[in-house]
Amino acid sequence: MTENLRLVLPQWPGGMNANYQMGAKILEALVPESSQTETLHIPVDQTAVTDNDRIDGETSLLRQMQTTADTLRIKQPQRVITLGGDCSISEAPFDYLHGKYPDDLGIIWLDAHPDASDPDTSHHIHEMVVANLMQKGAAKFNQQVRHPFTPKQVLFAGLQTQALRPMDHLVSDLQMAVLTPADLATTSDRLLAWFTAAGIKHVALHLDLDVLDPDDFRSVLPAEPGLDRQKFGAAIGSMKLATVSRVLQDVSAHAELVGLSIAEHMPWDAINLHNELQKLAIFK
Repeated sequence: MTENLRLVLPQWPGGMNANYQMGAKILEALVPESSQTETLHIPVDQTAVTDNDRIDGETSLLRQMQTTADTLRIKQPQRVITLGGDCSISEAPFDYLHGKYPDDLGIIWLDAHPDASDPDTSHHIHEMVVANLMQKGAAKFNQQVRHPFTPKQVLFAGLQTQALRPMDHLVSDLQMAVLTPADLATTSDRLLAWFTAAGIKHVALHLDLDVLDPDDFRSVLPAEPGLDRQKFGAAIGSMKLATVSRVLQDVSAHAELVGLSIAEHMPWDAINLHNELQKLAIFK
């Protein structure tokens, strides 16, 4: 058994965007190191294809999640840091942690989007992770979840509620807790009150970096150089990095942070430089 385990999981088929692999590599270099934390790399299928008419990359994703779950069961860490990759990276670690802390674990999903759709409304698993964790998402992924959460154990933070789509209907159908960027702009009080009301003492926090304002933090999908954001097609985050940092610190002070996933890091300058250098014969 290990106290802290850091998983580098450049899982990208959940969002069908291979650029997330570069994001995971750079996150590994950025995240503070500790002599008490073991780092493991989870292999990712490089040949993700549309092998199912409902879920893109289903076979490879199921295999990767099973590998992650098996690794966690063998290592038995008390706390898990997961670096990705698309939002599907949180599914296996959060399921594992719920088995470790069954009575008082809550999820904070810090994201511009709720990721609570299903195969009737999406074919990308990174948009279904929260639904899967409640066994209300894609059938085969639901079955992999051994310790499902209830809606009352999940809080969406930073959610762009004005941009919710029909695919996000579970948020209202299940009356799930929501805090908008405005709710968190100056204080974390409402978030901390949720801990008390829900009886939460341990937290698994999913940080999708696209909760951030792309003008404040430029390594996210809608910060792509030259992109017309009016045509982006999904909600764009508006939180400042300093605000997210304060929220994370407040959460850590109020409950034990046993899970932290950082997802959807899109370092455009590094990606673009890599792609241009790759054209040179010297790198072949």
